Amino acid sequence: MALPLEGIRVLDLTNVLAGPYCTYHLALFGAEVIKVEQPGRGDLARQLGPDAALNAELVGTSYLAQNSGKKSVEINLKDPDGKAAFLEMVREADVVVENFRPGVMARLGLDAEQLQLVTPGLVYCAISGFGQTGPLSQRPAYDQIIQGLSGMMSITGTPDTAPLRVGFPVADSVGGLMAALAVCATLVGRQRGGAGAVIDVSMLEATISAMGWAVSNYLGGGVEPRPMGNDNFTAAPSGTFTAQDGSLNISANRQAQFEALCEVVGREDLVGDPRFATREARKVHREDLSVELNRVLATRTAEEWEDRFAARGVPAARILTVPQALELPQLVQRGFVNDLEFPGKPDRTLTVIGNGVQVDGQSLRPRARPPLLGEHNHLADRRMVDPTPGGVA
Repeated sequence: MALPLEGIRVLDLTNVLAGPYCTYHLALFGAEVIKVEQPGRGDLARQLGPDAALNAELVGTSYLAQNSGKKSVEINLKDPDGKAAFLEMVREADVVVENFRPGVMARLGLDAEQLQLVTPGLVYCAISGFGQTGPLSQRPAYDQIIQGLSGMMSITGTPDTAPLRVGFPVADSVGGLMAALAVCATLVGRQRGGAGAVIDVSMLEATISAMGWAVSNYLGGGVEPRPMGNDNFTAAPSGTFTAQDGSLNISANRQAQFEALCEVVGREDLVGDPRFATREARKVHREDLSVELNRVLATRTAEEWEDRFAARGVPAARILTVPQALELPQLVQRGFVNDLEFPGKPDRTLTVIGNGVQVDGQSLRPRARPPLLGEHNHLADRRMVDPTPGGVA
């Protein structure tokens, strides 16, 4: 199967998550992604993860998660020979992605303006916490900093527990996805006769954009969002309920779904109750409605209710752990989870996930394991400098 980005070469100067997550998706769509890494150290993510032994071997699990299918070249961008080697690679590249703090590439003499002199059609994508301009642009930023500044933490949790960090680095992920989208869109424009472009991705802005209704309800309706725990502010019953053996999410957002839910649980009387007869009434009396429903839901297991609701078109599902979710037959059937050879350990298996996209009926899968540091140094045309720590800060 031909993939959409086959023939596109990406030079990946990124570290840790937002940038590598961006280029991982480009690789899944078929691009040739070459990681340009600090000699001897590489991507910081190589040293991150719960397994200290893997971290010491520069194949930490944080690195393994989003670098399958890429190649690795060690280049010291501060060294004249290393810089020359990188510029030679730029001549044959379509895209450069970096997530250094704004100004680092300019100080190296390798900013977008300089690289586009080498390759005029180059797509240059810079990912940073706040963007390349503005009063916050020079501040360091990690995912949790962005979660807090964006307002996300203020509406996560309950009134008693907020502000609360989302349980995974969502701002990094959203920033990486937005960068991948921007790169793909720019490549399409270039193919239609346009030139290269300089893409400036702000993780803060991308995160606020992804918050959707929490922002638009305030901007358009003057309603300031507040933490509501597992409840959905748009409808009721829509949130987390308690079954016999655990928790269950139900999202009966439409009137027909609410009526079907009441039939499934044998409480048709709730439909005619003035407190629950309309969407707006149910929102006002959501706590009373939850009490009534939980009383019935406690008589069966969450999986039983899930199946019964699904049969009537009521959105509902158990709340799973991450290991349980990864074992879902749905994911197995669609080829979302993939087994690869472990870097440097051919007798060991590495399991990674895709991105949930199928092209012409085929899941996008990594085409190779993550590379060892410097595994593809032969791709650089000039000699590599001595691989000692001390690359770009």
